[in-house]
Amino acid sequence: MNTTEMKGNWNEQKGKLKQKFANLTDDDLLFAEGKKDEMLGKLQIKLGKSKEEMHKILSEL
Repeated sequence: MNTTEMKGNWNEQKGKLKQKFANLTDDDLLFAEGKKDEMLGKLQIKLGKSKEEMHKILSEL
């Protein structure tokens, strides 16, 4: 998923992620232009997932 796709439907994806992982907060899911990798890194740490697992989770939303 590229940055444009991710940004375009981020609110929908945020809701799905929060349903799937109840421990995520709005701050965890803050998407800022140019900060995609930083946000994904924070999610990886909080959820205990690898980079590949995070990309798979996001692509399945």
